[in-house]
Parts: sequence; structure tokens; C-alpha cells
Amino acid sequence: MHAPDDFREGAGQPPRHILTPSTLNRLVRGLLEDALPLVWIEGELSNVARPASGHLYFTLKDSAAQVRCAMFKPKSGWLRFKPTDGMHVLVRARVGLYEPRGEFQLVAEHMEPAGEGALQREFERLKAQLDAEGLFAQERKRPLPRFARRIGVITSATGAAIRDVLSVMARRWPLVEVDVLPVPVQGREAPPAIVAMLRKAAACGRYDVLLLTRGGGSLEDLWAFNDEQVARAIHASTTPVVSAVGHEIDFSIADFVADLRAPTPSAAAELLVPDILALRRQLEQLHRRVAANHERRLQARIQRIDHLLVRLQAQRPQARLARDRDRLQRLHRQLLACRLAQVTRKTVHLDRVYARLLAQHPRQRLAMLKQQLEQHVSHLRRMTLHKLERERLNLQQTARAMHAVSPLATLERGYAILFDAQGKVLRSAHGVAVDTPLKAKLADGELPLRVSKE
Repeated sequence: MHAPDDFREGAGQPPRHILTPSTLNRLVRGLLEDALPLVWIEGELSNVARPASGHLYFTLKDSAAQVRCAMFKPKSGWLRFKPTDGMHVLVRARVGLYEPRGEFQLVAEHMEPAGEGALQREFERLKAQLDAEGLFAQERKRPLPRFARRIGVITSATGAAIRDVLSVMARRWPLVEVDVLPVPVQGREAPPAIVAMLRKAAACGRYDVLLLTRGGGSLEDLWAFNDEQVARAIHASTTPVVSAVGHEIDFSIADFVADLRAPTPSAAAELLVPDILALRRQLEQLHRRVAANHERRLQARIQRIDHLLVRLQAQRPQARLARDRDRLQRLHRQLLACRLAQVTRKTVHLDRVYARLLAQHPRQRLAMLKQQLEQHVSHLRRMTLHKLERERLNLQQTARAMHAVSPLATLERGYAILFDAQGKVLRSAHGVAVDTPLKAKLADGELPLRVSKE
């Protein structure tokens, strides 16, 4: 049976594009990944397998179809539940093709029980339980110190939250001491680390208040702050705890248990420390109000004294007038002394606050850093001289060792080296003719020689 002429190669047809199976599978895989980069798919688990490698392999099916899936480490180890056959789940996955076998598959990146969302259900369950136990009660929440001297910030040492907190506190109230207490804020290791740090910080008694914080993220990212043990550690803390987890719209169990919830890390910093500029303005206003109040009281007393003097002069009781005059003068001096003392106390207080501000001035820190730099330079200079001395000794030892194996050292022991007229070293007496001129090299010079026959 012959093919029609129209289908014979070369009969006006375009050249064939022949693909290998691997090339075809690679093209199909690229098309699938470009068209469907990430999908959410819901179905029933079957054929769940977790080999020694730690990867998770399973089939996701419904009543009409099924698809093979894989979930690789470390994401397979982050699951908060154990996948089993028959479980209904929601999976976020990349659509792809397993090239060696040409099989269509999904590569899962996230999995959770299907329905309302397991994390949200667990959040509501724990929230209701702890609320019933009284951990959220307003009457147990403690007031925060107005002027905290030391604040412990429990958060990631490398996150954006700690940078925001330190920046705001340094700007608003540089007198406060802030200790960063680093903990992981995401993943399985985060809850026990946060619990341990809360207990340690409360037990040391160093801090006036603790700030538990991290930046924003998904419900899964913030889940460490919805842990029951973290909530109970906050409740048991003897030091007031402020919670600032995520963004303003995010709420965690830690927010409800803490003594105060702040919408963001920066807002928490503003709540924990006063504004030094506003406080200074307030102190200046109070000083002016005290001075004005004393001035008004003094004027009122003076007016009353003048009124009494008029009445006394009208009655002219000379003896009583003299006694009252002495008493009034005494009261006047007391008033002046009282006003002066109060003004002096306020001035001393303002001077102390100003001195503390000057102590925190960058100029003082620059002087200290300059002194440290000079110490480091001096130490480097000593280390450099010490290293040069060691290198000099090593060089001397090397020179002595090389001299010991040098031909010159051999010459110094009474030996000589013979050279022919061309300057080549003679290694044997064979082949040297009579009257051949030679040259002998000794330790202290050279001697011309001539071969003679005995």
C-alpha cells in the first residue's frame, strides 16, 4: 500500500520537525508552568506515601478524576497535621510534568484541611477557650510604667520590626535602655523559643516592660503568636507585656492576652516611651504656670496686706499696728522664700533633665569611640611589631639551615671545587689530559692549576 502523492516527502510539503520524547516532555512542561504557575485545588487524598527522603507523595482525586502530586522537603515538614488517605484537603501547587515518565503532576507548596480553614478554626477554638479561662479579662491587665527605664524587645534580631522600634525609641526618648532579646518568630521552633525568652526575661527582674513583636504576614506566618503555650507564658509573666504582631488589621492570641495591644511595632514604641520634646514643652508650660500662680498669689497677698494697712491706719491702734506690721513682713518673707524654693527646685529638676540629655549626646559617644579606636590602633601596632620579630627570627633560622647545606659551607671545611677551562665542574679524573689548565675554587678565593704527569 502506497501513500498518496500529496503526503510523500518532498511533494511540496514543509520539512518535518521531529522531536524526541524528552524534548516533547520539556516543551509540554514549559507550556504548563507558564500557563498555570500556581493553582488552588481541593480534593481527597489517596495513596499517601512518605519515604525516608522526607518528601510526600500522594494522589488528589474527586468523583471523576485524579492527579498525582508531590510535596518536597522542607515544605513537607512544615505541615501542622498528618496527611492520611481519605482526608479532604486544600492544596496550593504548581502545575507541571514529570519529564522522565511523561506524567502530569502537581508540585504542592502548601496544604491544609479543606473547609473553613484549619488555622482559622484553631484560632477561634483557642481564643474561646482562653477567654473562658479569664486570660483576656480586663481587670487582670496591668498599667504600663509612664517612664520605663529598661525595655526588653522579644523579636527577630534581623527583622524590620526591631529596626522600626529602635528608631522610634531613639528619636522619642533616648534615655531608655533597650535590650533586643532575639527569638525566631516563624516556624516550629518559634513558640518554644518565645516561651523560654518570656520566662527568662520576667525572671531576671531587669525590665520594666516587655515588648513582643514582629512584622506582618499571613495567618500561617503569624501562627507562632497564636500558640497556647505562648499565650500562657504571657499571662504568667510578672513583667507587663505589650504585644505588637503584624499590621493594624492583624489580631493574634498574644494580642488578647497581653496587657496592651499595639497595632504595629512602631505604634508600640510610641506607646512605651514618651516624646522628649513634648515632655520638655510640658515642663516649660508647668514652670510658667507655677511662676504665674505664685505671682498671682503674691499679688493677692500684697493687695490684702495693703487693704489691712489701710484699715489699721484708719483705726490707729499703734501697738497692734506695729505687731501686725512685723507679722506681715514675716509672712512676706516666708512667701518670697517659698516661691524662691519652689522655683529653685523646678530649676534643679530641669537642669538634671538637661544634663541627662547632654550625657546622651552623640559627641560623648564619639569621644568614647575615638578612645576605643586609639586603643585598637595601639594594639595593632604591638601585634605588627611582634609578628615582624617572629618573621625575622624565622628568616634567621632559615638562613642558618640553608647555609648548613650550602656548597660554600663545604668549602669552609677544607674542600675545593675544580672547573675546566670552560667553567664546567669536573666530577671525574678520566679524560683530563696533561697540561690541561684547571681552576680550583676554595672558600676564600680561586687558584689556577695545571695537570702534570708524575
